[in-house]
Amino acid sequence: MLTKQAHKIRRAIRVRSQIQGSATRPRLSVFRSNSHIFVQAIDDVNGVTLASASDLKIQKGTKTERAQEIGKEIASKLLANGVQTCVFDRGGNLYHGRVKALADGAREAGLSF
Repeated sequence: MLTKQAHKIRRAIRVRSQIQGSATRPRLSVFRSNSHIFVQAIDDVNGVTLASASDLKIQKGTKTERAQEIGKEIASKLLANGVQTCVFDRGGNLYHGRVKALADGAREAGLSF
C-alpha cells in the first residue's frame, strides 16, 4: 500500500520527467504546504532561480485568493525580466484548488503556459 506522500512523490517524478526549464522558458515550480504556497521560476539548464514569490506576507483573503495573488506577482516579475512563456510544474499536487488558482492568476497577468 502506498501512502499519500508516496503517491505525491510518484506524481512529482512523473511530471518532472516530462518537463525542463530554460532561460527563455523557465519551469514554474509550485510548493504547497498546509498553510502557505510558494512558487519559483527555475532555469534548469543553468541551475538558477529567476524569480520567486510566496504568500508569507499576505494576510488578507482565503488561501485560494492568496494563491491567485501569488500567481499574478510571479507573472509580473517574469514579464519584467522579459519572459513571456513558462512550463508549469505542479510538483506532484493535483491540478485543482490553490494550484489551479495560482496558474489562473499567472495567466490573467499575461504569462502563457
